[in-house]
Amino acid sequence: MQAAPTLRAHPERGTQLALTILAVILSVGAYVLVVLGETGKAPPDIAAFVAAISAAFLIAHFVVVRLAPGADPVLLPTAAVLSGLGYAMIYRLDPGRAGDQFGWLMLGIGLFALTLFVIRDHRVLDGYTYTIGLAGVAFLLLPIAPGIGRTINGARLWVGVGPIVFEPAEISKVLLVVFLASFLNAKKELLAMATRRLGPFHFPELRYMGPLLVAWAISLAVLFLEKDLGSSMLFFGIFTVMLWTATGRASYLVLGVVLFAIGAFIGYSAFAHVQDRVTIYLHALDPQHIHTDGYQVAQAQFAMATGGIVGTGLGQGHPDLIPSVWTDFIFAAFGEELGLFGVTALLLLYVVLIGRGFRGALAREDGFSKLLGAGLTSAVALQTFIIVGGVTRLIPLTGITLPFVSYGGSSLVANFVLLALLIRVSAPPPAHAATRARGRPRATDRGESEPTVRTPRGEPA
Repeated sequence: MQAAPTLRAHPERGTQLALTILAVILSVGAYVLVVLGETGKAPPDIAAFVAAISAAFLIAHFVVVRLAPGADPVLLPTAAVLSGLGYAMIYRLDPGRAGDQFGWLMLGIGLFALTLFVIRDHRVLDGYTYTIGLAGVAFLLLPIAPGIGRTINGARLWVGVGPIVFEPAEISKVLLVVFLASFLNAKKELLAMATRRLGPFHFPELRYMGPLLVAWAISLAVLFLEKDLGSSMLFFGIFTVMLWTATGRASYLVLGVVLFAIGAFIGYSAFAHVQDRVTIYLHALDPQHIHTDGYQVAQAQFAMATGGIVGTGLGQGHPDLIPSVWTDFIFAAFGEELGLFGVTALLLLYVVLIGRGFRGALAREDGFSKLLGAGLTSAVALQTFIIVGGVTRLIPLTGITLPFVSYGGSSLVANFVLLALLIRVSAPPPAHAATRARGRPRATDRGESEPTVRTPRGEPA
């Protein structure tokens, strides 16, 4: 007689289980269709694949049920579908790389579970603001360290320690979001003060614009030292969105756009690789570029045009003609073989993931949780927009991955850690208050109001 109330109290458990099983079915189905399309036969290892992928995703499901009861039931299954579809496409493009991707997927799910086990209350991270921030900047700039930094395809993004090579910017992405959530939550009243007016916008005093200028400088440093246009755009975009979320001031968005335009002009004027990206963006199909530096982008355009509305079918196209298609251009591979319908469905999965992420963030009462959830979700949203926009020539191409889908261990593992934090934010907080670095909860966690900061007379609320 006690079981029914328990089930009714946690209806999301059944929802998440059903969606996780559906994610397994879709992943297995995509894998089988890929092999059938290429060989005409069912994959010989189908039983082992079904067992492994089912065990991994179902274990992740039960970890969420046990360690984060009440969490959003849609986040994990959506990420599972994306990673399963990504694995199937990578297997179709390069079976050898698919083995590595599967190993990284298992590692990512393991760290996903470990993150939920270790961080029982995400609010404890609010007590380590500057430690986490310094670690994030250190990881971001680690590739320029002599002896361990690696340059691949013209960008110094990698760190090699013995046989292990990874991209520390993916780790830095998560750490810097945590830092910004804590820092902006503590300073939001000061940052929201506006004493200058320009047209309809109210701007803060110059000394309060310091964080935005520092983020801008770090983004330019990444662009200059590591030649990484993608990470530079991503980190500055995340900071600007989180600053706007914390303060509610549209003026920060305006300042962010202005600083981005200035940074883009400096980057284009000073760095040859930025000039090359813009040239390819504008002239990829021109005769002088289509067979040289614009070949990759041109082939991606042809692939998506070939796919049309419904695609050629999994395993039936020629996306392998696109150089490095399994990383930057995997979206074009889906466009060719699944068509407009397929990539629309893929993008809708990201819309669901992003929408549920923001929903979970807005449901929390404390400012740190809101900013952390919004920042993590913004990271996924901006990264998806930057790479999809680059592949479709909406914006210049940058070398970042499509979250959960593209080939790459650093990205896949980091995104599963990000997912764990997002699930932790979406779950109702534990009954006990989080302990802060100063040894006591913030005023808002004790049910008290935040201290009021006096604003200049006449300033709008």
